[in-house]
Amino acid sequence: DGHYAHLLKMGLTILEKIIALQKKTSHIRNLCILAHVDHGKTTLADSLVASNGIISSRLAGKLRYLDSREDEQIRGITMKSSAISLHYTTGGNEYLINLIDSPGHVDFSSEVSTAVRLCDGAIVVVDAVEGVCPQTQVVLRQAWLENIRPVLVINKIDRLIVELKLTSQEAFTHLQKILEQVNAVTGSLFTSKVLEERAEKDAEAQSSCTENSSADQVYDWSAGLEETDDSDLYFSPDRGNVVFASAIDGWGFRYILRFFKQRAISCALVKKNPLVGDVFSNSKGKKPLFVQLVLDNIWNMYDAVVTRRDKEKVEKMVTSLGLKVMSRDLRHSDPKVLLSAICSQWLPVSRAVLSMVCEKLPCPAEISAERVEKLMSVGARRFDSLPEKTQELKKAFLDCSADETAPVIVFVSKMFAVDSKALPQNKQRPLTQEEIAQRRELARQRHAERQAANQSAESPGSADAGGTSTPAGPARGAVTDALCAQTEALSVKAAVEEENKEHFVAFARVYSGVVRKGQKVFVLGPKYDPSLALRALPEGCSVADVLPSIPHMTCCTVDSLYLLMGRELEELDEVPSGNVLGIGGMEEFILKSATISTSPACPPFTPLNFEATPIVRVAVEPKHPSEMPKLVRGMRLLNQADPCAEVLIQETGEHVLVTAGEVHLQRCLDDLRERFAKIEISASEPIIPFRETVIRPPKMDMVNEDLGKQQKVAVIHQVKEEQMKNPEGVQVDSTGLVTLTTPNKMATVRVRAIPLPEEVTRLLEDNVELIRTMEQFSLFAWEDKTLDINQKILENIQDFKVKLESNLQGHKWRGAVEHIWAFGPRRCGPNILLNNIEGYRRPSVWQCLEREKETERAEIRDFDNSIVSGFQLATLSGPMCEEPLMGVCFSVETWHMKISAPLAQQDSVDEDSQPAEPSNDDQSESSDVHETSSNRSRSRVEAAGGSVDCYGPFSGQLIAAMKEACRFAFQAKPQRLMAAMYTCEIMATAEVLGRMYAVLSKREGRVLQEEMKEGTDMFIIKAVLPVAESFGFADEIRKRTSGLASPQLVFSHWEVISSDPFWVPTTEEEYLHFGEKADSTNQTLKYMNAVRRRKGLYVEEKIVEHAEKQRTLSKNK
Repeated sequence: DGHYAHLLKMGLTILEKIIALQKKTSHIRNLCILAHVDHGKTTLADSLVASNGIISSRLAGKLRYLDSREDEQIRGITMKSSAISLHYTTGGNEYLINLIDSPGHVDFSSEVSTAVRLCDGAIVVVDAVEGVCPQTQVVLRQAWLENIRPVLVINKIDRLIVELKLTSQEAFTHLQKILEQVNAVTGSLFTSKVLEERAEKDAEAQSSCTENSSADQVYDWSAGLEETDDSDLYFSPDRGNVVFASAIDGWGFRYILRFFKQRAISCALVKKNPLVGDVFSNSKGKKPLFVQLVLDNIWNMYDAVVTRRDKEKVEKMVTSLGLKVMSRDLRHSDPKVLLSAICSQWLPVSRAVLSMVCEKLPCPAEISAERVEKLMSVGARRFDSLPEKTQELKKAFLDCSADETAPVIVFVSKMFAVDSKALPQNKQRPLTQEEIAQRRELARQRHAERQAANQSAESPGSADAGGTSTPAGPARGAVTDALCAQTEALSVKAAVEEENKEHFVAFARVYSGVVRKGQKVFVLGPKYDPSLALRALPEGCSVADVLPSIPHMTCCTVDSLYLLMGRELEELDEVPSGNVLGIGGMEEFILKSATISTSPACPPFTPLNFEATPIVRVAVEPKHPSEMPKLVRGMRLLNQADPCAEVLIQETGEHVLVTAGEVHLQRCLDDLRERFAKIEISASEPIIPFRETVIRPPKMDMVNEDLGKQQKVAVIHQVKEEQMKNPEGVQVDSTGLVTLTTPNKMATVRVRAIPLPEEVTRLLEDNVELIRTMEQFSLFAWEDKTLDINQKILENIQDFKVKLESNLQGHKWRGAVEHIWAFGPRRCGPNILLNNIEGYRRPSVWQCLEREKETERAEIRDFDNSIVSGFQLATLSGPMCEEPLMGVCFSVETWHMKISAPLAQQDSVDEDSQPAEPSNDDQSESSDVHETSSNRSRSRVEAAGGSVDCYGPFSGQLIAAMKEACRFAFQAKPQRLMAAMYTCEIMATAEVLGRMYAVLSKREGRVLQEEMKEGTDMFIIKAVLPVAESFGFADEIRKRTSGLASPQLVFSHWEVISSDPFWVPTTEEEYLHFGEKADSTNQTLKYMNAVRRRKGLYVEEKIVEHAEKQRTLSKNK
């Protein structure tokens, strides 16, 4: 009990200290630990947590305290970012360190984004053996994009000694290489930024100066780099931003100077070249000082303790270092125990890392103006274009003050689920002495009462004169007891339900002001626009007033505030600016991330940069259909709790879960089963996305012979064009031009499908946001409103247009960019609709660029919208297997409309009431009618349509006709499927390379490059692999290579599968090579049929070919 009380007291004092330190902004450090998977983040975090006495230093590295989930402990990888607050004293100053441990596995890189946003600095951990890995580059980029300052920890140096058995001199060169690699990554990020800024400046300079000189300018790109100071970016031990460590053995060091002070070496030498340089001392041959004075000592320690187990030498070392080692550690059978006992006193890793963090990383008040502007300018808007009141908030960010007057600004980066039991208000608190005495007294009384009741029940019931026995007191008591028990049971059941309920805590940081419990605040969604709100709200209004409703903004009360302590939460009453905290009771108001403020002028923060795109989808359903509501609720909770998972209900009614990869998918399904839905669920096979496209007619056939030279042969299969006899009203000519007439014979469209060049498709995919902005502008212009687009976005749109023009070269694309009618599907996809109709000029999609030069307004024809809608539908689901199209351009060549007489009369009636319009010369009874407003014409046609059109509204027919025309045009060209591809990076040793290649080739992967990592026997293999083939890939590679190779899969691009799904042999060579049935497996056809089967579409296949039963002799007996 005494020990428990002591711990409790310590806990309280730490909590009180942390609460006191939260008010000193300059002494707060918010940081996250970033690294590749398995480089030792959580082990390092353990050592830091142990320095606060939260866990025992003996367990540090084994416990993995911040991996609180069961599956994290089993798999040995972190799956979520978790925060803990530590307190550290250095140089007489006390610091509060809010540490966030983040996952390194590529599937959970969205968790890294949520952690990085809340921090001011990052510890980047690199494995001394593996060096810079793919995910290390990704996290360095994420830190760079969020403008946070990194420091470096080179971890697992013990592996260089024990596993690779390097000498201290070799290790020195190896560590230098790793430092160079990390600095190269940072350097490339910096260079690209400088060159971008330089290019912008040059462009401005060019536009401002008149072009009077015709001489060619010679560009010197390096000039910008030389001017810019990048010295503070790089990691170097003499700057003190590098720690060399082995977290598992508990040691780490930073300053080289500390070692030199112990030996009398002139410090002048050292100051000249602090680290690694080539300062040699004369005594022992040519060895760099770092090796001689630092690494040699550590190598000797390992040699004595681990390799040779030399007791005398160890004791000598311990006494010379002046350490106290317990005798049980000296006698322990495992040398690592003794090693960590010595090293954790000699060079504790927590001291090296925490002192570096306190010195080198900025405090919240040192946030740079550039980062503030980046956070505040959402999407298309530049900081200068924000309302004035919003721009004034920049000062609040930079001050980071905790005054009463400062506006509260909090950013919530994610929501995480917590069991009710884990909430501090539901925790059992230890009893005081008085309470214990009270309870003891109560228990005594109850015991006495029970005994008395038992005695009275045992005494025989008294008989009355009438001989009947009256129900005695205890019996009546039993009835009331039963009732009490029932009500108690009900209340217990309710309590249990309440206990099992998931509570969400918002993971947040205060950027300005003080958040208090019970405070009223605005919750601003990611799409909130402060300029709209400032116009709608009265001047100087506060949250307490009754306000008109504004889109993406709600008011709420802060329910409870928590200090995040790893697996625990502690309740707080207020949190000043600069701190990381948890906010309870926000689940009703926030889905995944949001901005909380007391000022309506506050803009929503820029959305998080997610590196991983969710690509793996599965359909989920409950085992018992009656539990559907539970599943729906569970999916909703999961969607809220996971920043990267998406939950959709498709048109087919399936509930689909979209995740970033296999491990992520597994985690989401486990969460659904055990936490959120608490029911048995069954998940489908992963739904693999494909895209459909057309290509230029191939020049070679399937046996690589030139087409056109061989003899075509009559094949048993008639070629598919003949099978697919075109329905009535559709004509397809030899060039692939499709002519189609609507059922009521009133409109005819001619459409042709053309494959887009690959660069154009990629360009369209990368600029989805720009295309959306252009669409929105056109929509506003259509309704005679204007949409403000800032200059930067207009420049981007102009660049986009120029790039499109440069990629669409050649006579068939002449003027195509100006004739773009729409993009699709969903108005912003990678397909284009071209308007090649003679004599029809409509407003351009680029009209946002042309608003300065006011052009005469182009007219929009009736039913223009119907054509676009038909195109959108056609591109959303293609004819091969109803998957979206990609990289296809549909060119509309002609579009005739015949408006019948009743419609024409209706027109004339309408035109009387309108200002007179120029009449068309060729207006016979079937004329092409042009109108400005399609809304007007549609209502008119529908009004008249009742009496005329037996086929229903004309616009619907036109949509259907356009869709069908696009589909036939698509089928008239060689069709192909596109598969989603992963890039796959594998690190493996030479002996397992062969087996790894076998797994890759079996799964249709291709190796792009392999290189040997210097100084190790590891190879890095880069390959691409279809998503369709990737399930179980990681497990298979691990099994086949005995765990020596582990792949990282990241979605990279879409790629056309070269084989034709509808292929049949048509030339003599193919016929000879494949036989008349050509029934060798066609991979594309397999993929296509699998998708069609899943969607319930018709699949052409023979189930049984020869139906007689085959019996063997043994069966016949």
